[in-house]
Amino acid sequence: MSEELTQRILKVIADSQKLPPEKVTIDSTFEELGIDSLDGVNILFALENEFNINIPDEGVQGIRSMRQMVEALDKLFASGQSEAPAPAQP
Repeated sequence: MSEELTQRILKVIADSQKLPPEKVTIDSTFEELGIDSLDGVNILFALENEFNINIPDEGVQGIRSMRQMVEALDKLFASGQSEAPAPAQP
């Protein structure tokens, strides 16, 4: 997984949850950040919009941490089910 992709995913999550970006790290868990299942749905929508992808429900069940989320999206892009995201525009 690329550092750029990781940072972009963490930024989307921080923005969607209105959390300080420095609080959302690759090692953060949803529980630590106070993210519940409804927040998780909002995060999925934000990620789908950011990357113009469709994230299958079965691909994200059981995800409880930022690392797991990044790995799931990386796997989705690597599997060819979704195009790899274009680099972020400045």
